Amino acid sequence: MSGLSEFSLIKHYFEKISTPRSDVLLGIGDDCAIVQADTNQQIAISVDTLVEGVHFLPNADPENLGHKSLAVSLSDLAAIGATPAWFTLALTLPEVKEPWLAGFAKGLATLAKQHQIALIGGDTTRGPLSITIQVNGFVKSEQALRRDGAHVGDNIYVSGTVGDAGAGLKLKQNQLLAQQDKQLQEAFLQQRLDKPTPKVDLGRDLRGIANSAIDISDGLVADLSHILEKSQVGADIELEALPVSSALADTVSREHAEQLALYAGDDYELCFTAPPEKHAELRKIKDSYTKIGTITGNPNKMVFYRGGQQIELTGKGYEHFSIED
Repeated sequence: MSGLSEFSLIKHYFEKISTPRSDVLLGIGDDCAIVQADTNQQIAISVDTLVEGVHFLPNADPENLGHKSLAVSLSDLAAIGATPAWFTLALTLPEVKEPWLAGFAKGLATLAKQHQIALIGGDTTRGPLSITIQVNGFVKSEQALRRDGAHVGDNIYVSGTVGDAGAGLKLKQNQLLAQQDKQLQEAFLQQRLDKPTPKVDLGRDLRGIANSAIDISDGLVADLSHILEKSQVGADIELEALPVSSALADTVSREHAEQLALYAGDDYELCFTAPPEKHAELRKIKDSYTKIGTITGNPNKMVFYRGGQQIELTGKGYEHFSIED
């Protein structure tokens, strides 16, 4: 056990990583932080907890874990079209291991600097390893992307590629057979799991274009279902349109890739809907995206097609408190 106290731990590893911001009047190191909010902006708030053995493997690389811990919360801000501003960190540690803390703080700091988001406070305590981050961001009034805005006739889009992180996890769990001639592909898939890229710029670019959006954390089917429920609409999905990376296509069959794309989760891409008349504006966005279907008037009903033929699929995304038979 290291001789570091809670306060020296904070000062040594986390106080120095905070990104300077003019709207942070009192940051890390006091009982409360004080920030100055712009009266012309609304504040978007989200919190996520990652628990060892549930959200990441016990031997997870600490630098990657620092990155991912912040990335999953930044992804929530991206999904609503917000600009990151501040975050807090609550870190529960079974023991103080300084090399682990140094790596974790480095991964956290690198991504925080990239998105100009300031660490303004938090807490440390002893217990099973868990990481809780609350993020705050700004979005102009009436511009937030929400789950309840999808309209019948909207096109459904997915950014980037999906299914990669699910394959990366299966590789780590030895549920996919590693192959000597596919090391580059497998490294890419595991990187997609370990260091996801939150689509913050895309979320901002979609303001005024998309009618609804959500990030893909629990699987495309599970997350798109939230949009359908909140908007009281349905969806027709074309399986052949699902965007799959070349690395995933080289590692598993197309059918397996589709299953991972639909149900695996942890990709942190954006799923969004937009009316056809916004197509010209969408084309100006630099991020890649793919149309995968259309919003229909059948509330909460998701129908899958392949080659124009309706396909019956069974499966669901990740649920934290699901009970298995």
